[in-house]
Amino acid sequence: MAIDDQNTTDDLAAVEQIRDARIQIGQEVGQVIVGQESIVEQILVALFSSGHALLVGVPGLAKTLLVRSIASALSLEYNRIQFTPDLMPADITGTEIIQENRTSGQREYRFLKGAIFANIVLADEINRTPPKTQAALLEAMQERQVTVSGTRHPLPTPFFVLATQNPIEQEGTYPLPEAQLDRFMFMVHIEYPSEDEELEIVKRTTIESLPQTNAVIDSETVKKLQSLVRRIPIADHIARRALRLARATRNDGSNSSKMAQEYIQWGAGPRASQFLVLAAKARAAIHGRVVVEWEDIEALALPILRHRIKLNFRAAAEGVTSDELIKDVIRHATENGN
Repeated sequence: MAIDDQNTTDDLAAVEQIRDARIQIGQEVGQVIVGQESIVEQILVALFSSGHALLVGVPGLAKTLLVRSIASALSLEYNRIQFTPDLMPADITGTEIIQENRTSGQREYRFLKGAIFANIVLADEINRTPPKTQAALLEAMQERQVTVSGTRHPLPTPFFVLATQNPIEQEGTYPLPEAQLDRFMFMVHIEYPSEDEELEIVKRTTIESLPQTNAVIDSETVKKLQSLVRRIPIADHIARRALRLARATRNDGSNSSKMAQEYIQWGAGPRASQFLVLAAKARAAIHGRVVVEWEDIEALALPILRHRIKLNFRAAAEGVTSDELIKDVIRHATENGN
């Protein structure tokens, strides 16, 4: 690893710890959630990368239960915010109240923390609330602090936002602008379960009591592992291939596939390249490796890129989706070794 010899042994042990933690967390969450192993892995990658994730899926796919189970397995403080059209920024960030000091008799302001002051925040149906309230959440995601009446209040660490969207019902919603979508490391699509998985879901949820999720690691360990992820080295040629993969989504690039040139209006920006490398480091770590491989980039390219490209009218007319186009870009990059 690209660190001094004194810390090499400790970091190798920490990589084994993060791999074991991923396995144990998967087992604990698997007692409550049926299937969705890849979804759990993507959420853990985002968490250990200090990023945020947007979950997209129809109602009833246990998105809330999934997030709560992961929070329990990590022994992290968890808050859920139900976004509605009348939700105000202060409902999320907090507000100042006037309180009388019993000693001096003077009235003074006291900050009352909002629901965002937690380690894991579930922003349920984020597209249900107006842009002003969305902006308050997204500012906190980026700055990891809130400012009320000119005073800055740091958020707890680790701090991780999981937002959800319903892809079906769009009436009365406020779609996130592209610049705000770009702040989410992942857009994770949750699909319907298979028939066997749905049968298991029905059997588990129609008994007297549900299994409980036990804590695997604590918040201090999570912070140490987040620091470890950034120390994972990546070879220059792998980093360059990740960069070229992101650049291949820009239809003016020489590395673009024919399909990208035909259907993309504008492609992913530099943040996509950063997230591809950082997420690949986290994926390598949770699989017990101290070296990033191309398969790490390839495995995470879809959730990182799908919300960072905009298709043109021709794509909409011909029914081409973002996922189809990104798979073509990944295939083109893999075949050409870019």
